Amino acid sequence: MLLRDQLRDLTRARFGRAPDQCDDRQLYEALLTLCRDRARALPAPEGERKLYYFSAEFLLGKLLSNQLLALGLRDEARDYLEELGRDLNAVESLEPEPSLGNGGLGRLAACFLDSIAALGLNGDGVGLNYHYGLFRQVFRGEKQTEEPDPWMEKPGWLIPTDRRFSVPFGAGELTAVLYDIAVPGAHSGRACRLHLFDVERPAHAPWNGIQFDKGDIPHQLTAFLYPDDSDEAGRLLRVYQQYFLVSAGSQLILAELEERGFAPEALADHVVVQINDTHPSMVIPELIRLLTQRGLTMDQAVDQVSRTCAYTNHTILAEALEKWPLAYLETVAPRLVPIIRELDRRAREACPDPRTAILDGQSRVHMAHMDIHFGFSVNGVAALHTEILKTSELKPFYDRYPEKFRNETNGITFRRWLEDCDPELAGLIDGCIGRGWRRDAWELEGLLAFREDAGVLDRLLAVKAANKDRLCRDLLARQGAEVDPMSVFDIQAKRLHEYKRQQMNALYVIHQYLEIKAGRLPERPVTVLFGAKAAPAYVMAKHIIHLILCLSRLVEADPQVRPWLRVVMVENYNVTWAERLIPACDLSEQISLASKEASGTGNMKFMANGAVTLGTLDGANVEIAQLVGPENIYTFGASSDQVIALYRGSEPDGRSYRPLDYYHRPAVERLVDFLVSPELLAIGDPVSLSTLWRDMKGKDWFMALLDVEEYIAVKNRALHDYGDRRSWAKKMLVNVAKSGYFSSDRTIRQYNEDIWHLK
Repeated sequence: MLLRDQLRDLTRARFGRAPDQCDDRQLYEALLTLCRDRARALPAPEGERKLYYFSAEFLLGKLLSNQLLALGLRDEARDYLEELGRDLNAVESLEPEPSLGNGGLGRLAACFLDSIAALGLNGDGVGLNYHYGLFRQVFRGEKQTEEPDPWMEKPGWLIPTDRRFSVPFGAGELTAVLYDIAVPGAHSGRACRLHLFDVERPAHAPWNGIQFDKGDIPHQLTAFLYPDDSDEAGRLLRVYQQYFLVSAGSQLILAELEERGFAPEALADHVVVQINDTHPSMVIPELIRLLTQRGLTMDQAVDQVSRTCAYTNHTILAEALEKWPLAYLETVAPRLVPIIRELDRRAREACPDPRTAILDGQSRVHMAHMDIHFGFSVNGVAALHTEILKTSELKPFYDRYPEKFRNETNGITFRRWLEDCDPELAGLIDGCIGRGWRRDAWELEGLLAFREDAGVLDRLLAVKAANKDRLCRDLLARQGAEVDPMSVFDIQAKRLHEYKRQQMNALYVIHQYLEIKAGRLPERPVTVLFGAKAAPAYVMAKHIIHLILCLSRLVEADPQVRPWLRVVMVENYNVTWAERLIPACDLSEQISLASKEASGTGNMKFMANGAVTLGTLDGANVEIAQLVGPENIYTFGASSDQVIALYRGSEPDGRSYRPLDYYHRPAVERLVDFLVSPELLAIGDPVSLSTLWRDMKGKDWFMALLDVEEYIAVKNRALHDYGDRRSWAKKMLVNVAKSGYFSSDRTIRQYNEDIWHLK
């Protein structure tokens, strides 16, 4: 049935009127229902072996536009709405963004599901159905505040199922109710499922911000993603969430295994579980528990699970490798405790090195250690990241299990991050090399033939200018921020964390401000844009947001500085904002401290949309630099080896990093001291600013002062080069052409070849 005919039937049945009599809201609801029902009707991929991708978060973004694209309905929907005098973009804008994820981990999981479906692989995602997400970020008094972020409405994307599983906690059982979101595969004619578990009777009540009763597990377990863990109740709730996810998910796996006609003894032959970071690690002891309930011996169950589970490491930060007190597990999941003790005993037999123990001397359970000992694969997510894991962070494990370690460099789905969010650029590419790149991103390399084509380069610049104009309109409409579209758009959009070094970017803003105030005007105006949320309990990250917002207000109020420098932080950064910021970006800030960013995926999205990277040789930046060549990227900073040596205090002179050594350089001291200058103290919170000032001088754990002078110099060189528009356009084109390597389709094919072996 044609879209127009189905839409007509839907609007008449639901609203009693034809589409041309419907308002935008009614058209949105009809289109959503149409896409949801078509996607759920698609057959699931088939195969004797099935993947279950366990993740604490799936940052999906708005679904309507993506589903229309995957179902091949986008052009038909746009044309029909134009006949009705309506704008598809306006209709799509009414959709609330699902609050099921936060940062790169969740966005990667969403890209992976898209590619699994597009490639027709037999796999589903498994997560939790959070009602209020992480939080909705609101700026008040130049500070971040947090509010609930509700997203569920009717009609919606959630498909109720009749599956329910009883999860046994220490204090009683709780029913897990399963909802699905159908994920249609572009070009495959198949649809995977995102399985989301929820409590049976979730609480629906107003809160004071995001404060709620963390002890009300039966009703609040799925309220928020990553509940505040600054107190014991919050930490326990996280463990409840994790066990709820893996217990319900494990029961689903075994139920489906039986329905497919296979015995529990054949689990490893027909199931593979990918553990996305350490949050779902308890799936290992839980599967063992359920298999022994079904008659397998402990040896048999451990063998099956060890050949079923694979682990993706996403971090080099020690604090991000979860370690839960055994006492928490005795409260939440006491049935797992004897199994974990037995796994620890077996791990110690296999590897006597105490650094690899599952249970440490403080009775803490090291989740990653359990994953490595009792999984068959351990992968990093960028070439540099994997090497650091093997040679440093996880070296004792690599020495014992070298055959388990492999690299799977992350990727992004070009369907959302180029076709959908940058249609003008996609059309330009079509005109140059045809539409084959939409199925195979490697074909983007064909753009290299146009490096000297003045017409193509000029059109590329025109597309970027149009995207910048669009972002300017959005900023004005949504935040009242006026931005010069002719300025250089210098964008850092990602989770707020000290290792990502938004604070170093803020020091650059201070440098530019002081230069302009001294009468040394830059060659051209620059707009520095930030998008970031800080975790509610991450105090230092909130201080950095406060600094950025204070700088924005300071610059905005200064008529001498304002024509040359603007600072804007978008409120409530999410996928929807990213879809506006990324196509408009000129200079992509990827400035994490070398050795600390596992991969990054924002760097890939910016690159694919024609931004030029300014970054350290960290994470996937290393591979970007290798692909585009030194003339098409701006790199700076200490190497990962140098940084690791500083942390270890093993520099040739035996010195470790001391921020005061760098602070006392005149060019640096004036920047840091500006944090407590009269100008900023008149705007901001003296306690917050002075705390950040003292930390930067005395601790600076992620070494912003180490690299800041070179950062400023290289950034100014990039801004100078921007003035040669034709040369800059060549850099843009090369970045787009070389971005095809970072397709999540390539990543998923590699996972399948190396790890999953799905037919």
